[in-house]
Parts: sequence; structure tokens; C-alpha cells
Amino acid sequence: MKERWKLLIILAVFAACWFLPTGSERFWGALRESLMLAKWYAREHVLLCLVPAFFIAGAISVFVSQGAVMKYLGPMAKKIIAYPVAAVSGSILAVCSCTVLPLFAGIHKRGAGLGPAVAFLYSGPAINVLAIILTARILGPELGIARAVGAVVFAVVIGLVMHFIFRKEEAARHENGPVIIPDDDKGRALWQDGLYFAALVGILVFANWGRPAEGEGGVWATIYSAKWIVTGVFLVILAGSIIAWFKKDELSMWVDSSWTFTKQIMPLLLGGVLVAGFLLGGPKGGQGIIPNEWVSSMVGGNSLSANFFASFVGAFMYFATLTEVPILDGLINSGMGKGPALALLLAGPALSLPNMLVIRSVMGTKKTMVFIALVIVLSTVAGMIYGVLF
Repeated sequence: MKERWKLLIILAVFAACWFLPTGSERFWGALRESLMLAKWYAREHVLLCLVPAFFIAGAISVFVSQGAVMKYLGPMAKKIIAYPVAAVSGSILAVCSCTVLPLFAGIHKRGAGLGPAVAFLYSGPAINVLAIILTARILGPELGIARAVGAVVFAVVIGLVMHFIFRKEEAARHENGPVIIPDDDKGRALWQDGLYFAALVGILVFANWGRPAEGEGGVWATIYSAKWIVTGVFLVILAGSIIAWFKKDELSMWVDSSWTFTKQIMPLLLGGVLVAGFLLGGPKGGQGIIPNEWVSSMVGGNSLSANFFASFVGAFMYFATLTEVPILDGLINSGMGKGPALALLLAGPALSLPNMLVIRSVMGTKKTMVFIALVIVLSTVAGMIYGVLF
């Protein structure tokens, strides 16, 4: 069977090369957009988003007590505790659908139950406090509130449904998994580990603090103007923590674990970003192989097809943190309905093609397909309801 699949892949690649539309300007334009998106992603997100995220994931894998993960997020944890903890933990990070992946992989590897881990995976980019505030300010308070409520509900519902569907597989995974042994005395107090993790998260959050709208003041603008000072303070705290409290072999394990996540995730992300740019265009609204006019014409009104199309396309597009709001503002001005707008907001930031490829490598094809289907279906339903009400 594997040999047949290899033959089919070879034939498909050969056919693609045979019919390659090298004489088409749209093809070369889409290829250019693909490379532009990869360049933009490398400049804007790898150093400031992914590198800190990989180090946090490595730290979770090495320094977070497996007992603590099992207590609060494990399969035997009380659901009334596990799911709110997962949702809140994800929402405070303000990360995109790709940056959350190493963090998700870290807690999943450490023994978190599938349901809470998936709730965390969805909540990180979807329940982004900064993005929700920006949505309410630019697109209106109704859409901002609907996005916040929908995202919170989705995180819990998707996690519970995933847990129910795959409960037997999860039971077997934890039954055959590593035995939880008492943590060794690391010579550090809980507050010292807490300060170390707070510094890592602080670097991730403040180094990526979004630029405020032109002419805007307030707390957001103040923090943005001082973001590098705040980030520098967290870097000093991190360096001091490492020098004062961590052993050399622990730091070596941390680096090795972070590198393991990097090797697993980065190639898939790069491939996914290139494909997403080719299909749907680059970061500045350029044309991919699929014309933008097709997308705009499909999301007008509040029909089932419009909401489903917005959810489906949004799930495959890549949205950097906060960029979905101006993109959606342009689509609404081009005739996009309110229901499809909410559907795209609920599906788009939480998923992307690069994100899907990595999720599959962590929890397998079947679970990934169910997760994607749940996000798209629930986003479609929420868009329909919102379109009727407003």
C-alpha cells in the first residue's frame, strides 16, 4: 500500500511539472507572493515570536512538574478546573496560530489531556485580549463582544468534544505513557521558577506588542513606546534567574528540548507559509493563485454558503496576531456580511495551513481533521446566528 502511495505521489508531481503554467503572469505573481509572505514571516515572526515560544516550550518540557500538568490539565483533572485553566493560560499570551504550536506541543508531551490541550491550542490565538479590544474599536462593539464570547465557548466546547470522541485512545495513551515519578529537588523555590517563566512570557508578549492606531494615545500606546525597555527588563530578569538558580546540566537539557521542538515545527511552518502565500496572497493584500475577488464575492450576505466559505477560507489563511482586523475591515467595506465576518474571526486566527501541518505531527491525522472540522462547523453556526441577530 505504501508503494502505491509513493507511485501516486510521483505521478502527481510529474503531472504538476508537465502542466506547470510557466507562461501565466498570475502563476509568477502567486509565486512572488508566496516568497514575499515567507520573507515577511521570517522578519516579523521568527526571531520575536517563534524563538521565545520554542524556549518556553522547552522550558515547559524540562522544568514544569509533570505532576502539576497532570493535576490541572491531565485526563483525571476536574473539567471545571482543567478547561478554564487551559483557556486562560492560552489567552494571556496573545500569540498567533503558529506561535502557540510549540507551547501546545510542550504541554501535550508533558501529559496534558487531549481536551485541555486542544482548549489551550484554540484559546491562544482566538481569545487574544488585544485582538478582541482592537476588533471592538475598529469593527464595532457588537462584533468584539461576539468574538470574545464565541472564542471562550469554542475553546471549552471543542476541548470537551475532542475528549469525548477520542476518550478511549487518550485512556490508552496515558495508561501506556511514562510513569509519573516524584520531582527531584531542584534547589529552587516555586517563586524562583515562577519568576523565570514570567520573564520568558514577558519577553514573548512585550517584544510583540502591536503598534497602536495612528494618533491614538492611552495605555496601549504608552506600553508600545516603552516595549523594548520592558522587554529588556524581562531579559535582565531571565539572565539573572539563569545565572543564580539553574545548573549547567539543566540549561543544557532546556536548550536540547527547545531545539527538538524547533526541528519538529519549523520545516512544516515554512512549507505551510509558502503554500498559503501561493494560494491566497502575501502580507500586503497581493493576489495569490486564487483571485481575491472570488473570496469577496462569496462572503456577501448571511447565507449558509457564505458563512461556511468564510470559515473554510479563514481556517486555511495565515493571520499574524492583530492583522485579521484590518484585513476583515477591508472585506467588510467590500461587501462582506456580518455573519461571515464573525465566522472568519472565529476560525481564521485559530487555524492556518502551516498550523494544521504541525498539529498533525503532534496528535495525528484523525484528531487534526476532527479539530479542523469542529472549528469550521462551529464558526459557521456562530456566523449564521450572529447574522440573523444583527
